[in-house]
Amino acid sequence: MTDRIPLVIDTDPGIDDALAILLALASPEVDLQLVTTVHGNVELAQTTENALRVLHLAGRSDVPVAVGAAGPLVHPLPERAGHVHGAAGMGGVELDPSPAAVDPRPAVVALAELLMAHDPGTVTVAPIGPLTNIALLLAVFPEAAARIGRVVWMGGSAARGGNVTAAAEFNAWADPEAAHAVLTSPLPVTMVGLDVTLPTVLTEPGIERFRANGGRVGSTAAAVLQQYVDAARNSYGISGVCVHDALALTEAVVPGTLGTTRRDVVVGTTLGAARGQTLADLRAVSAADTAVEVADTVDSEAAVEFLVGRLESYGA
Repeated sequence: MTDRIPLVIDTDPGIDDALAILLALASPEVDLQLVTTVHGNVELAQTTENALRVLHLAGRSDVPVAVGAAGPLVHPLPERAGHVHGAAGMGGVELDPSPAAVDPRPAVVALAELLMAHDPGTVTVAPIGPLTNIALLLAVFPEAAARIGRVVWMGGSAARGGNVTAAAEFNAWADPEAAHAVLTSPLPVTMVGLDVTLPTVLTEPGIERFRANGGRVGSTAAAVLQQYVDAARNSYGISGVCVHDALALTEAVVPGTLGTTRRDVVVGTTLGAARGQTLADLRAVSAADTAVEVADTVDSEAAVEFLVGRLESYGA
């Protein structure tokens, strides 16, 4: 394809981050040019190692990986998500080490240089973890940040409450100050939050399809997902998982997959019960240049089929 979208994934792998990276690499609509890592689900050193190993699994160790922020902008993160993703973030599955070394540049520098090398408005940045690196880019390289075509963020919740607290979704809660800076900036942000990810459930028959048909990559992805599946069954009594980050990547790969409404969004940055809450003004559509495209409608069946089909393609 001649009109592939230049793509950067900013990530804290994480089980569903791994699936999102694999989805992007299986999608001819985009050209994954850089992966930047951030603290989040597990410690930064582990998220970086996981990103390298997932790229290697897909045969794409050529994609540079640059190391980003080790912690939030202001307050330490109270807890990570190893209880969900496993201590090493990959559901207890040990992926083969990558032969590639990390990019010597800090993540924000690597991202700024990539943006300055492309025409304004052409690069999509998909942060699927805390927004620390993107907030730092805004602060340190505003001229580069202004060249971003789209920011497609997996995080937040407009009307569904939270998943790590009653109010907050994990990626927003992990660095609320960064989320507030990004969501109130003029960046063209699409917020893919719990409103659309919670209804979008990958069931065990879908997982079995890419386990059986997706070659080594598909079978490994299914194995990585098993801890997610077991946790969902034990905690919620459901036979399937919400692969939050993969839905955000689907929107990045095929813009318009999700229905969105422009809303003003602020983020709770106090240390109380509302910390990390993404408070979207649902009273009216916003015309402000700082408004966020809040994803509020999804064809869940089609989105799951898209993910399963792309993961099956690894077996071709």
